[in-house]
Amino acid sequence: MTSGAAVRVEPAGSPAYEVRIGPGIAAAFADEIAGLPGIQQGRLFAVIDTGIPPAWVDTVLDACAAEGFDVTRFTIDPSEKNKSIETFRAVLCAMADAGIERREPVLALGGGIVGDIAGFAAASYRRGVPVIQCPTTLLAAVDASVGGKTGVNLSLPDGSLLKNMAGAFHQPAAVLADVSALVSLDERTFRAGLAECVKHGMIAADWSDAGLLEWTRESMDRILARQPGVLVDLIARNVAVKARVVAADEREQSDTGGRALLNLGHTYAHAIETIDGLAPDGGPLLHGEAVALGLVAAAECSRSMGRLGASDVLVVRGVVEQCGLPSKISGLPDDATLLDRMMHDKKTSGGRLRLTLLRGLGRAELVSDPPAEAIAAGWSAIRA
Repeated sequence: MTSGAAVRVEPAGSPAYEVRIGPGIAAAFADEIAGLPGIQQGRLFAVIDTGIPPAWVDTVLDACAAEGFDVTRFTIDPSEKNKSIETFRAVLCAMADAGIERREPVLALGGGIVGDIAGFAAASYRRGVPVIQCPTTLLAAVDASVGGKTGVNLSLPDGSLLKNMAGAFHQPAAVLADVSALVSLDERTFRAGLAECVKHGMIAADWSDAGLLEWTRESMDRILARQPGVLVDLIARNVAVKARVVAADEREQSDTGGRALLNLGHTYAHAIETIDGLAPDGGPLLHGEAVALGLVAAAECSRSMGRLGASDVLVVRGVVEQCGLPSKISGLPDDATLLDRMMHDKKTSGGRLRLTLLRGLGRAELVSDPPAEAIAAGWSAIRA
């Protein structure tokens, strides 16, 4: 049987918690929930991703019920459109209808969208109830479930969608990364999660794991085969990098980078991921697919500014392609439109664009007002 792992997250302004990683950990942890700080045994409100196999959900929630929790279920069909104020309100109303009290937990079972909505509802309901994140996608396991960022998108009257523009910092009481849940993922969704792993590898030299990107490249065949042991190692090493960043800058207040470094590639990605028609199926890109393109764009932007070697850009493009993710795409709007979309990013300050860029492979920093030609070079690098 594959052994598991645990990573401790120690935010400066919030209680520490553990990320437990391993097969079957979600159901096995049920007998520990009532012992977590701030949680009392009673009701449990489960927010469930409709894409999870029902039998797996039943196994987890039956284990919670066997420990004495009165379980209420609320399902969400995960999409960027449904990651909305309306869905957030529906969750809050369902929590109130279930009679959830201050010390009774929310359990988020799903990918990043479900985790973000459930976490934001937990942060807001009665001014804060505990949340346990149980990520069921690779992307959520290595990134979205850890660090306490929660939120929803905003739809503007002109039809544009602003990613994660409303939300709160609300650290979980625990994170349960059950690798057995990853077996059911379709290939496209699984591969999309690898983009965040590549991102962590591209900044990890500053966060005590300089070999992460190379290890990921060397382990790719076993990762894509979803071997449980290598998935435990992959998630644990990526979570450890993020945990160190979160501990240093929990609420993204650092002027020199800090938690904003985790946004490498994301300002480019957020500008394109809600555009219909870019994906092979005619819909929008998955978040991880957009991030993969954003990482290549950010690397080329860095090279254009003399911060990164051309060979390093080739390494980034190569590992993205090794993951089975796009490194170029057709159908992008013109640069002026894309720059305007980038300016809606939350990392803009005083009307100035701030990009997380590389200063060598494995090291990143926040750069204000990068030259327009360097930003354009990034877009050119991913145009098919």
